[in-house]
Amino acid sequence: SLPARLGVVSDLLFGDNRERLRNGLHSINLDDALDLFCDMAESRPLPSVADFSRLLTAIAKMKKYDIVIYLFSQMEKLGIPHDLYSLSILIDCLCRCAQLNLALSFLGKMMKLGYEPSVVTLGSLVNGFCQGNRIYDAMSLVDQMVGLGYEPNVVIYNTVIDSLCENRHLNTSLDVLNRMENSGIRPDVVTYNSLITGFFNSSIWGVSARLLSDMMMKGINPDVITFSAMIDAYVKDGQLLESKKLHKEMIRRSIDPNIVTYNSLINGLCIHSRLDEAKNTFSFMVRKGCFPNLVTYNTLINGFCMSKRVDDGMKSSVLCRMVSCGVPADMFTNNILLDGLCEHGKLKRALVILEDMQKSEMDLGIITYNIIIKGMCKAAKVEDAWYLYCSLALKGVTPDVITYTTMMIGLCRKGLWREAHE
Repeated sequence: SLPARLGVVSDLLFGDNRERLRNGLHSINLDDALDLFCDMAESRPLPSVADFSRLLTAIAKMKKYDIVIYLFSQMEKLGIPHDLYSLSILIDCLCRCAQLNLALSFLGKMMKLGYEPSVVTLGSLVNGFCQGNRIYDAMSLVDQMVGLGYEPNVVIYNTVIDSLCENRHLNTSLDVLNRMENSGIRPDVVTYNSLITGFFNSSIWGVSARLLSDMMMKGINPDVITFSAMIDAYVKDGQLLESKKLHKEMIRRSIDPNIVTYNSLINGLCIHSRLDEAKNTFSFMVRKGCFPNLVTYNTLINGFCMSKRVDDGMKSSVLCRMVSCGVPADMFTNNILLDGLCEHGKLKRALVILEDMQKSEMDLGIITYNIIIKGMCKAAKVEDAWYLYCSLALKGVTPDVITYTTMMIGLCRKGLWREAHE
């Protein structure tokens, strides 16, 4: 019959796509994935929900969660029914896009269809609540899971503990740790990293030290994240010597410091005006194959400027390397240089940088102009500062209290009382 023949033709046409679904999705890019979805949507008979779910899983792994949600809506228009797997994918993507109410409605739909959500699906909801700062809703959901006979896993407990620590609910985080252990779930290094970071960031050193001791007694070895958190905390507390000791301990344990570790160390050295050591640490990290990022460069340049070595900051190998490695200077980088130059009486050079920023079509804000206005007033160029101040409205920039205060002080020092009063 004709319908049967058409079905055979459709199977032949879709055969290549089915093979791609089974074997070729691990390396597929987004454009090809969308083309494949369109081909599948036009195939007759339509592919199964399982085939569509395989493709949408691949797109979700690209972190294109909003696209997955849209494609699911297209599947519904095509009349493709959901199954447990497809609904699980959709709920996870909705949670990652902070569409929690919609995720909960699909959870209800899943249960009405007779499907039992997995621990992973419920974990997605817990993570969604935590990401949306609804931590007590997340904890309530964990309670409901236990009441329904589910066993929350270490990932779910880690998600809750990390969110509690980020929001400074530190005592509650310890309660969850105890509950976790009493349930027979063994904490891992991720658990302790969240706790240690949380307590260190709140300068509760005693509890942090006890947690570190506890994890090591349980045979859980600290990793680069643990050490980086401790180093950063010591740096922020002004204990540079302790942070350097920890760095040496990392090396002794054959734990390679990462960019976060080095940025903290360099920041500490710059804060204490130990610029040469900071440069040596910078060179050491590069030799070790750890490549500096914008934070590294900004920290070093700011260190030079704050230590009244603005020329070193501009002419040093650091800035040259930043340019040669293709790390573009951002607004913060330029503002650091402008402030350093203005503070040390190098207004002309600051104005050259400002002109370059304007030519690059950077969206200059009031912070940049405040730096220049202050520099002009400091260099007794009050008329130039006044002209720049008056031109801000044309540039679409609104003065703030710092602008007004700087301009008033500059005008008063120049004896221009009427203008200051206006």
